[in-house]
Amino acid sequence: MDISSGEDSDISESEMEEYEDKSYEKLKNGNHTIIVSEETYTCPYCPKKKKGNYLYKELLQHASGVGNSNSEKRSAREKANHLALVKYLEKDLVAVGSSSKPAAEEDPLSGCDHDEKIVWPWTGIVVNIPTQRSEDGRSVGESGSKLRDELIRRGFNPIRVHPLWNYRGHSGTAVVEFRKDWPGLHNALSFEKAYEADHHGKKDWDANNDVKYGLYAWVARADDYKSSSIIGEYLRKTSDLKTISELMEEEARKQDRLVSNLTNIIETKNKHIQEMEARCSETFESLEVLMQEKDNLLQAYNEEIKKIQLSAREHFQRIFNDHEKLKSQLESHKKDLELRGVELEKREALNESERKKLAEELEENGVQNSAIQLAALEQKEADENVMKLAEDQKRQKEELHKRIIQLEKQLDQKQTLELEIEQLRGSLNVIRHMGDEDDIEVLKKMEASLKELREKEGELEDLEALNQTLIVRERKSNDELQEAHKELINGLKEISSRAQIGVKRMGELDPKPFLEAMKRRYNEELAEERASELCSLWEEYLKDPDWHPFKRIKLEGEEEYQEVINDEDEKLRDLKDEMGNEVYKAVTSAINQINEYNPSGRYIISELWNYGEGRKATLQEGVIFLLKLWNNAKRKRGMF
Repeated sequence: MDISSGEDSDISESEMEEYEDKSYEKLKNGNHTIIVSEETYTCPYCPKKKKGNYLYKELLQHASGVGNSNSEKRSAREKANHLALVKYLEKDLVAVGSSSKPAAEEDPLSGCDHDEKIVWPWTGIVVNIPTQRSEDGRSVGESGSKLRDELIRRGFNPIRVHPLWNYRGHSGTAVVEFRKDWPGLHNALSFEKAYEADHHGKKDWDANNDVKYGLYAWVARADDYKSSSIIGEYLRKTSDLKTISELMEEEARKQDRLVSNLTNIIETKNKHIQEMEARCSETFESLEVLMQEKDNLLQAYNEEIKKIQLSAREHFQRIFNDHEKLKSQLESHKKDLELRGVELEKREALNESERKKLAEELEENGVQNSAIQLAALEQKEADENVMKLAEDQKRQKEELHKRIIQLEKQLDQKQTLELEIEQLRGSLNVIRHMGDEDDIEVLKKMEASLKELREKEGELEDLEALNQTLIVRERKSNDELQEAHKELINGLKEISSRAQIGVKRMGELDPKPFLEAMKRRYNEELAEERASELCSLWEEYLKDPDWHPFKRIKLEGEEEYQEVINDEDEKLRDLKDEMGNEVYKAVTSAINQINEYNPSGRYIISELWNYGEGRKATLQEGVIFLLKLWNNAKRKRGMF
């Protein structure tokens, strides 16, 4: 359905939102025809356009471009109608149009001339960007990020928008960078078609010399690349001319080379794995034999120890039983003598003769008591000997246990050494069987060398022990020096950098070049703010461990490679083009310091610095300087 003729009069900017809602309701009620077929659509507000049919995404880009256009040729009514169409497409036709989206993205090369030379990486050109004069007479314009966000919102997905500057300031032109892959080409061509559909393409820009309004844009091709304008100069510096066929052939070559390299790597890895499996199998078999021998030796040893312990236990038990038996006999004999003494005392009262006999018997009894006491002392000594024997038995068991552990260690060492000797002997036997009788002298010399090798291994172990001791001492000395170095840095942090020796923050970014560069573009207050923002942004870049703008080169006359700044790094190249050489030097100086003094942490560190000679100061220089300051302060206190 066509637009009614009663709506020819225009509306004001304040009435656009209300009119947009009315147009949206009409679209929802089906007052206008939009769907032509399953995959094609038409714009009901542009019936006079040469291109009447669109894909879903193309129609959405067309409506968004007209609705958000800054051109004075577009009336407020026309903008409101197209904004209502965008709203209707996104909310009500998104399910229907989704089937056409993949078709548009399925083959980005459809409809392209494969032999036409196009600027690569894919680049768009935007002209007629509004500019204005600043106080210093230079032209200024909006940042590229704002235009980039608008293009992203319209579905073109650019990587960045780079405004072009010359000696007069902003040139009113910009280049739009897209991704280097085929979807990036599709986005670039969609970007060009959207502006062509809005009559703001390259042909419209070159059509006549009348005053033009709004942005004009197209995809950069050979004529743009070879032009003498600022656009051509920039493209020749940053891009190349290539055909789609050349890019497809180059991509195929890279893929074939990658597949070949990966195949070679896989074959090498498989060979290495087979060799490792064979070695592991041999080592495992050798270890199984050694472990079996070790288990057999350990079992025989344990059985022998059990026999020794059982024999010692039986011998100790016999000694203890004999001791108890003898002790019982002595106690019984002592009781008999005591009873006999009592009887003799009773008989003493009978007569003198009996008393004499009793005295004689008493003397005999005393002698026997003495013998019994001696026997008791001997029994006590025997008890002590038994206890000593038990303690000796316990100590011998402990020593025997220690000996067992030592023998196990010696057994492991002996088995390892025997394995090495057997391998050497096997090699000697191979040589002996393969050689003639005249080679016997050579074999003798080899056995003598083997003996000397064992002696050297012993000396090497002594040297390794001495070396380990020296390493421990060296580490301790290094730790003490590092601690002194840290304390010296902490003590000198408060001293002005104008002194001969001081502390320098390695990797710190100098903000002065940023401020000077911004003062050339903005007033002083705004320049300070922009300089601070840009400086903070580059400080974050410097901390990023994934950003490593270095390349390795080999200097003439030297064998080792050195790392230098990569001038082709994209961030550094853009920084130098936009901000100048002084800002570039400040950033490269800071990244060089971080790469030299703290490449792993990527943060600022304090370092003892000799400002007089412009180099890192030694610990000795720092101590001498600190003593000099102390002596000067001491003399000043003496003057007062």
